[in-house]
Amino acid sequence: MKKKGILLATVMLLSAWGIVQAQEDELHGVIDVTYLSKYVWRGFDIYGDKSAIQPSVDLDLYGTGFGVSVMGHRANSSEYENGERWDYSLYYHNSLFDDEVYATNYRLSWVYYNYPDQPRKGTMAAPNAALQEINAVLSWPKILPIKGLVPSYVLVKLWPSKSSSFSGAKSPMGGTASGWAHIFMLDYALPVQTESFLPGTTEQVLNLHTELIYNDGVGPAGQNVDHDWSNMVFGVSTDFDLGNDLTFTPGLYHQVTLDDSVNDDKDETWVSLSMKYKF
Repeated sequence: MKKKGILLATVMLLSAWGIVQAQEDELHGVIDVTYLSKYVWRGFDIYGDKSAIQPSVDLDLYGTGFGVSVMGHRANSSEYENGERWDYSLYYHNSLFDDEVYATNYRLSWVYYNYPDQPRKGTMAAPNAALQEINAVLSWPKILPIKGLVPSYVLVKLWPSKSSSFSGAKSPMGGTASGWAHIFMLDYALPVQTESFLPGTTEQVLNLHTELIYNDGVGPAGQNVDHDWSNMVFGVSTDFDLGNDLTFTPGLYHQVTLDDSVNDDKDETWVSLSMKYKF
């Protein structure tokens, strides 16, 4: 069944590719490898404070607005092989009301979460099961009077690929991976004058990020999670252009946990180091 899930995701991605490959625009994309000192996902500390590696490929399909991406998540520790996860996404992005103050950028996605070392329904000992998700991201780049300050909202619906999985109806923890989440974000691109300490540059942009998540009872591994505000995240990152279409992006993030059912630790802090190649 695990192979069937992977095959289904692959077929859907290749179908989207076939629809758009006749377009005249060129294919563009990003290849990324990211190191995380710990992997925190929507408030959950996935690998128990262990570091992780995240390789990914994201393809913009010929300027049509459609795209596909594949991202892996693997702990740099032998304790979490069963927690290795691969995310297969098909998305469409565009904008509305471009000339108005309420101009809206949006992105609609379907995501298949696959655990290659697990059966689709998981096991009693390791309840990670294949999941699916649809989400919508809405951003308003002009609605606030401060240039570079952008609010966003994400609506998420997650569910197990098999309703009888150990992260669904058979959860040994009494919860479910099926439900909704609401994510409220605020980003600010802060320009900083750098000629005095970064030779050859005049300005560096610090990307400031904050988010607040309301979890409507969703535990991705079947955890019994409260219907409550789960966590806040604060972060800062910046891009260094290395030439030859390579970009190095370090980031620092801090989470304040608001709900113990999502995370027993009140505070989580981690570092990300990302290397991107754009083509």
